[in-house]
Amino acid sequence: MDDKEKYNLEFKVEITRTFLKTVSAYANYNDGEIIFGVDDNGDPVGINEAKDESIRVENMINDSIAPVPNFDIETRELEGKTIIALIVKKGKDTPYYYQGKAYKRSDTSTVEVDRFELRRLAIEGINMDYEERKASCQDLNFNVLESKLKEKAGVEKVNLDVLKTLNLFSRDGYYNIAGELLADSNNIAFSGIDIVRFGKDTNIILYRETISNKSLLAQYDRAVEIFEQYYLYEEIEGYKRMKKELIPREAFRESLANSIVHRVWDINSYTQIAMYEDRIEINSPGGLPKGISEEEYLYGNISILRNPIIAGVFHRLDIIEKFGTGIARINEEYTHSISKPSFDVSENNIKIVLPITEIGKLNLSGDEMLVYRIFKEEIELSRSEIDLKSGFEKSKTLRIISGLIDKNIIQRMGSGAGTTYRLK
Repeated sequence: MDDKEKYNLEFKVEITRTFLKTVSAYANYNDGEIIFGVDDNGDPVGINEAKDESIRVENMINDSIAPVPNFDIETRELEGKTIIALIVKKGKDTPYYYQGKAYKRSDTSTVEVDRFELRRLAIEGINMDYEERKASCQDLNFNVLESKLKEKAGVEKVNLDVLKTLNLFSRDGYYNIAGELLADSNNIAFSGIDIVRFGKDTNIILYRETISNKSLLAQYDRAVEIFEQYYLYEEIEGYKRMKKELIPREAFRESLANSIVHRVWDINSYTQIAMYEDRIEINSPGGLPKGISEEEYLYGNISILRNPIIAGVFHRLDIIEKFGTGIARINEEYTHSISKPSFDVSENNIKIVLPITEIGKLNLSGDEMLVYRIFKEEIELSRSEIDLKSGFEKSKTLRIISGLIDKNIIQRMGSGAGTTYRLK
């Protein structure tokens, strides 16, 4: 087989009960296949009496997984060997248990979920977002929200009807977690925003502030204030005092709002904002919501909201615009900049890197600036073409290219002998 094991594909030489953990994992999180009669290298070894063994697999699932997931079983021929393919569909009635435990895939391994993930699966199984659950505190005040609504929507007083309209107070008569997060003060269990300003390197901390236990709106405002303190400045041009931005303010605001709106709130992990001389890194806990791929997140303007109630309030207050356009708006702020933002998506985290936009502060060497100017005149170049135009030897060209890639100024296209480079 050309395929290798991955998060949604597992090989088994024979049929033992260990595969049932992976059935639980696929049913809980994503569609997947288990192929019986194939070794770890993807080579077929075959299954004897495949028809009877298929029935045995079916009975093992029906007897051991609760609730019973949606699955199909097929026999296939591969290189003259008969194998069994078990296709498991992600279910709606999560969590799916095997022997009283729920599982998930971690790369090519199957592991038991922790209590936080189990709680999230249970909420998903009853078709309820975490933010819809009943808040631990029911004595809440909304002065910050009232001030914002007065400014943006002309709402003079936040009463229960307004809170119901915003879905912060449920029809069952209680404040939900979204309401608690947007109240003037909230539970100490909710992590907020941790901001660190570094000097020349990470060993030098110039400033640090942790913002928590207050309204998400107040947390947002304070983070923007700290940003403006370090990355906005004034410069006199002629007789005028001009405001300048080392990093586009709107790109930071959009990145910050996205990190608040889309993060996971039921884990004790802070949104981390690391401020450097040449960039800002924003790390948001939780990875992508289920049902959206990295490609859709980065390029598709598709938004599946993890926290639709909180997102709705931020939208009403004009903090975020149309859902799903955040990445496009961040990139738009860098249209005329050499450096470009970057986005790193993993299973448990999303990192947005916002570089400074001023050439003089990018610390480009003379050789890097020369190669950059060459790219300004060309659409796409191979390494040998850069050698020819710059006069550099291969090793020097590769070193400069690597530096410009690290600074997020150029990008590598393709691989092997056909590799080319272009401006981001």
